[in-house]
This record gives sequence, structure tokens and C-alpha cells, in this order.
Amino acid sequence: MNNTRQIQAIDNVINKEISLNHISGANIMISKGGQILFQGSYGLADIENNIPMKEDTIFRMFSMSKMITSVCAMILMERGRIDLFDPVSKYLPGFKNQKVWTRKGQEVEDVHREMILKDLLNMTSGLTYPEENNYPTSCSTALFNEMDSEHSKGKRIGTVEFANRIGELPLEFQPGKRWRYGTSADVMGAVVEVASGKRFGQFIEDEITRPLHMHDTGFYVPEEKIGRLAQKYRFFADGELAQPTSVIDSVSGKVKIKDVTGKLVIEKGPHLAMEDTITKAPAFESGGAGIVSTIGDFRNFGQMLLNGGTASDGTRILGKETVRFMRTNQLTPEQIKTTEWDSLQGYGYGNFNRVLLDPAAYQTNAPVGEFGWDGWLGTYMTLDPSNDFMFQYFIQLADAGSMGPTRLLRQIAYGMI
Repeated sequence: MNNTRQIQAIDNVINKEISLNHISGANIMISKGGQILFQGSYGLADIENNIPMKEDTIFRMFSMSKMITSVCAMILMERGRIDLFDPVSKYLPGFKNQKVWTRKGQEVEDVHREMILKDLLNMTSGLTYPEENNYPTSCSTALFNEMDSEHSKGKRIGTVEFANRIGELPLEFQPGKRWRYGTSADVMGAVVEVASGKRFGQFIEDEITRPLHMHDTGFYVPEEKIGRLAQKYRFFADGELAQPTSVIDSVSGKVKIKDVTGKLVIEKGPHLAMEDTITKAPAFESGGAGIVSTIGDFRNFGQMLLNGGTASDGTRILGKETVRFMRTNQLTPEQIKTTEWDSLQGYGYGNFNRVLLDPAAYQTNAPVGEFGWDGWLGTYMTLDPSNDFMFQYFIQLADAGSMGPTRLLRQIAYGMI
């Protein structure tokens, strides 16, 4: 099939984003049946040092780390090391006798049942991120701030210690009551560490990255590779913090693209206890946000999942039925109602993955069963088992979201098959 029109459309979208200073550069990769249909690198990985974006540029994956954490949990489930009905407290004593904030946020009550591993994997745990100034997140905000402060003094809080301390904080809601994005994957990483008897990062290396030849994937960037790490940016327009990506108008329901020229400013400081300096192995290996990788490495990871758990060289990571379970929606209809995000319209969720249930609701040419996830700095992956199809788009822009250009590029990519 001649994909000239689609490639030109991709070039137009990405080059427009670069010309408006919405992004510094991007990597994109589209494949079907294990064969690359298109791969392109655009713009700069580092504006200040004039470093071009390349296929081997290393990205901070942030929440796409959760996909790897999910596979870790599935491996342990297959081996009988964990059961998804296990209480989290079986592995992390900080989760015993948990409390939940009441509606008024001034009192706490006992949990109606213990949080279980299923709650972690499906974000129905009641754990939150420190992103809002209200009572459920104020506790975790204080913990993350403490971790950042301790890091600056050279002190380190490890993965399991972090999780146990999170468990001692009151939950936003009763486990299983609703969906809420939060620190569940970080806690799951600690469970993996305890259940496997290995440091979380070592388990990932032994079971996933080494077998899949993901040589640039881990929780830090060695000194000799630091020149390949993409800079992270934030977009400003008219001197103020702005969001360059498109939004859905609440009245018309149509996608509106903001063609606003602005300026990219380096995003400095820690985010979710992820430090700017990542040349040394961290004590806290964040299963929710800590992994760095390349688009090529994640292609190997994604193809393994499309192959039903087997790498291209025949190495088995997971059984095909385990992968099927991993990419199946796990939320009840009532829980789905609480997802609320524009980017999850028509989607369910399960095992740290979005799962497409209703293409019409999302107005997409992707089919039912498409799954994947994205990251805070704009890394994004679509996996489509029915077509053995993969779409990846990697940028490094704070609060990038997955609407706008990412959405446009994905629908263009589907025109290739």
C-alpha cells in the first residue's frame, strides 16, 4: 500500500507543532505485523544544545512506566507468586487497618474491606496523586515534598518504604468504589519487589528488558548515554503558562486546535519524586513514573504484547491468555462513569491500560480492543491486536495530554492499514 499521503500528513502535523514552538521535536513509529510502516525523527531533542532528535533518543516515559509494571504483575500471577485477590497488606504492612476520608474531609472511617491487588492494577484503590490542593491529596503531597527534600540532602527513601508510608495515609474513597488515577502503580512496584524477592528494577531487567533487548530502558541514564536524553519542556504563550494542545469544546463537542505561537522553557525540578539528575540508580524505583526508554525499545515491548506474550525471537515473557486478561477492561459500568477524562471517552481500563470499548464515543478509527497508555511528558502508545498494529508518538512536553496532535496522528496512522 502506498502511504505517501499519510506520511505527508504526519509531516504536516508534527512540523506545524514544531513551527509554533509547541514541541521541540518528536519521534514517531508505526508498525504492522512486526514490520515498520513508518519511522520518523523530527526537530530537536535539546534546543539549548542543538541536539537533533534521533531514533535512539532517550525519553522520560513517566506514566508509560505503568505498562511495564503491569507486565511484572502478570508474570508473578502466572508463576503463582501473587493472586489479584490478595490484600496489599500481605506484602506491605503499611496497608493494614487503613482509613478513608469522610465526605467532609475532616474525619476518617475504617475501610469496609481491605485493598486488594486488583484495586491497584485497576486504579480503584482510593490512592491519589499529589495534584490537587484538597484533603485526599494533601497527605501524599507532603510525602512527595519530603522525598524531594530528602533527596536534595543525599538521603534516599526506597520503593518499599515509600509504598508502606503511602499505605498509612487515608484513602480518598473506599477501595473498589470508583476509579481515580494515582500512586497505585508505585505501590504495585513495591509488591513486585517483595513478592519476587528482587529489587524492582532488577526484576524488570531480568524478566523484561534483557530478554526483549531493551538496552536503553531502566530507572536511570548512565553517564555515557546522558547526551541522548531528551530535554523536557513546558510551553508558555504571552509570558504565561499555556497548553498548546487541542481541547474538546464543551458546547460544540468539536476538537479545537490552538494555533498559538509561544516559547518552550526547560521544565525544571522534581515531579513525583523523579529527579532531574538521573545518572545514578535511584532508591525509589517508581513503577508509575520512573522509567526511561527509547521508541525502539518500547516497540520491542509492544510487539511482545501484540505477539501474545512472545518476543520476536521466540522468547516467551507471558502466556497469550495472560496478555488477553491484561488488555481486558476490568471496570464495572459504575466505575467507568468515574473516569471522566476526555481522553477516556469510550474507554474502559484495566491492569494500567486503557481499553477501547466504544469507538463511536471516542470518534476514532481504532477498533474495539485497542489498548495502551501515555505519559505526562507526551509519550504515547497504541496497541491493536486485531490488526497486529502499533502506533507510537514520543515528545517531551509537560502536561502534553493525548488529545490534539496525538489524536490527529493516530487517526492518520490508521489510514495506513
